[in-house]
Amino acid sequence: MRFSAATTAGRFLPQRLALRVKPLLGRIDAVLFTADERGEAGRMSLIAFSIRIVSAVIAFVSQVLMARWMGSFEYGIFVLVWVTMVIVGNLACLGFHTSVIRFIPEYRERNMLAELRGIVLTSRLFVLVASTVIAALGALGVWLLSPFIENYYVVPFILGVICLPMIAMSDLLQGMSRANSWALFALAPTYLVRPVLILACMALMLLVGFAPDARTAIFASIAATYATTIGQLIGVTARMDRNIPAGPMKVHFAQWFVVSLPIFLVEGFFFLLTNADVLMVGAYMEPNDVAVYFATVKTLALVHFVYFAVKAGVAQRYAQFTHGEPEKLAAFARETVSWTFWPSLAMALLLLALGQPMLALFGAEFVAGYPLLFLLVFGVVARAAVGPCESLLTMSGNQNICAAVYAITLAFNIGLNLVLIPLFGLWGAAMATAFAMIFEAGALSFTVWRKLGIVMAIFVAAKGAA
Repeated sequence: MRFSAATTAGRFLPQRLALRVKPLLGRIDAVLFTADERGEAGRMSLIAFSIRIVSAVIAFVSQVLMARWMGSFEYGIFVLVWVTMVIVGNLACLGFHTSVIRFIPEYRERNMLAELRGIVLTSRLFVLVASTVIAALGALGVWLLSPFIENYYVVPFILGVICLPMIAMSDLLQGMSRANSWALFALAPTYLVRPVLILACMALMLLVGFAPDARTAIFASIAATYATTIGQLIGVTARMDRNIPAGPMKVHFAQWFVVSLPIFLVEGFFFLLTNADVLMVGAYMEPNDVAVYFATVKTLALVHFVYFAVKAGVAQRYAQFTHGEPEKLAAFARETVSWTFWPSLAMALLLLALGQPMLALFGAEFVAGYPLLFLLVFGVVARAAVGPCESLLTMSGNQNICAAVYAITLAFNIGLNLVLIPLFGLWGAAMATAFAMIFEAGALSFTVWRKLGIVMAIFVAAKGAA
């Protein structure tokens, strides 16, 4: 018997109260407990949202402790190295971590099991080889350019590239899990397990006498990343084996690579756009400034996680609706805008109210980042106001134009950083990021309207849905 919030309320609440709340509970039932695509996407987004809440708390607490243990200078070094590794590790997938979200549901629905087996195995081997080669080239590049790099960055960066293959593999496994609507397998390893293990390894190393510096933090990150990814690989592989019967395999690598490449550009530009400000601050300013700015951005992630949670839950449903169901796609896309905007706005207001004491937890010098939140939050809310447009474009076969939008936005962001950081310091970085996110939101929403005829903007979308 299927669970129903409305029926349960009718049994346990007074009749008058049950009648009043029945319309609201009916809408909750429609989103969370129906067996159709909308219900499954709602459940996926709710699980992703819950994981993001817990992960944001874990990340905030762990970063506070790391900053307290290391001090702002060493913490700033670690932050710059780790952010760079996460970016390059994601890029090392060359788009396969997202293209599998498109191909796996398609092959499963069309009963193309040979192709399904092929992309599952081939994508893993390709990502592992590509990321290992990139890691080796990265270490060589840092060593060759060491005369031109601040000496306190050289060894941490060489150590950091050891993480790259496992970061890339974890991103691919996350994509495979999202393609199968396995929310826990998709998000828990990266957003729950890995940060907790990094913190635990760091605490253990300090306990046995290691110095509280960036190198120790990177060693802890290496151990935690390998342990998390290997565990994730074992779990996802076991579940895949149960769902895909043994049989012949077909490999269409050229086709997969051609589709993945523009997706790689979209994801790469998006990831760089999300983190370019931290990298640019690292290029122009001291590790202390990197630490303050990163702590501010990490606090802002409490708002950002809503957007990423919805994106994680709806991408595979966008892919399914694009096959001959334009009306369902339009209605569902408009609905996801509301899922993104209103929780983001509520979180933004809460963050502005509590931001100063939260930053003080990192240390007294980190409070300097609090005024930046008022500027940065405009960009985050603007992005939330149009929903996950880039997922809709990518899953509907418009990844090339999406990549172009992100390329323009990234160039705009970097140009603003180059001009504004030397003039205004951290304020310049915050202005560049906020303006770039507002530009990105408008450009993506306009592109969705031109390509698909769907208006993704909060108030317009809400009116269309009504």
